[in-house]
Order: sequence, then structure tokens, then C-alpha cells
Amino acid sequence: SIQEARTLAANAHAAQKLWAKASQEQVDRVCAAMAEAAFQASERLGRMASEETGYGYPEHKKIKNEFASRFLWQSIKDVRTVGVLRRDLEKRIVEIAWPMGVIAGLVPSTNPTSTAYFKVISAVKARDGIIIAPHPSAAKCTLEATRLLAQTAVQAGASSAAASAAASSTL
Repeated sequence: SIQEARTLAANAHAAQKLWAKASQEQVDRVCAAMAEAAFQASERLGRMASEETGYGYPEHKKIKNEFASRFLWQSIKDVRTVGVLRRDLEKRIVEIAWPMGVIAGLVPSTNPTSTAYFKVISAVKARDGIIIAPHPSAAKCTLEATRLLAQTAVQAGASSAAASAAASSTL
């Protein structure tokens, strides 16, 4: 419903404002933990995605989940997303990392869990909130993927309010 979308957006915005204050160390600790938990759940969620949607092969979904978790993290782990990124004294320019806010993450039925992993980990790294909107035929596996990421974020030290921005609710 329209009201549900408004409520999700307001909650995600409030949570994202908290997460925007996270340090680089906090962001990286939470993202690393989420990527590892997602990697460990790759087979289970790949099987769940294939069974729920009827698309693809569980082993292929597992590989995509692994890529969208650990391998994604390996490629972005050293990217700074907090504070001053660069100073150009000659041009008098200072680049400062700043989150954009709340992202709407549409998740297809073809690759629901790997897409959720990729979008959530990327958003959290940038200190943005994200609302995951799954395809109706992939709602259960997408919700399980985001639930795992949110739970892991809290266990890694994110507040439960900030974890709401990190993995947000699912429409």
C-alpha cells in the first residue's frame, strides 16, 4: 500500500541518519561480517531461491550468491566511504564522502538473493539506507537474505536502528 511504502521510507530515513554517523571502521566491520554471513548462507539461499522462483539451478544460484557477497566485499573493502577522500590544495578542493540517503532496491525474481546481497552490502558500505522491494515470486528468499544481513549487522555492532537502514524492510 502507499501508506506502507511511506512508513518504510520514513523508518529507513530515520535509521539511515543514524548509520550516516558510523566511522569507517564500523562500516567496514559490519560490511565484512555481512559479506561473510551471506557467503556462508550462499548454498542454502541459492537453493531457496531456485525452489521458490522455479528459475535456474541451485548450484548456479550458490555461485552468484558467493560472488555477490565475499567477492563483492573483496573488491570494495579498501574503498573509503567516510570522511575526507582527497584534497587538491592547488584547486582548493576537498572531496568528502557523504551518504546519499535512502535507496529503493528493486530485486528481480531471476537472481533474488544475490541481488539483495549486492545492493544491501553496497548501500551499507556507502552509509545509505535501502528499502528492498522483491519480486512477488521471490519474496520469501529475498526477505530471508535481508533478515540475515540485518541480524548480522546488529551482531557486528550496528545498532538495531542502524541495521534497519542496513537491510531495511521488504515491501
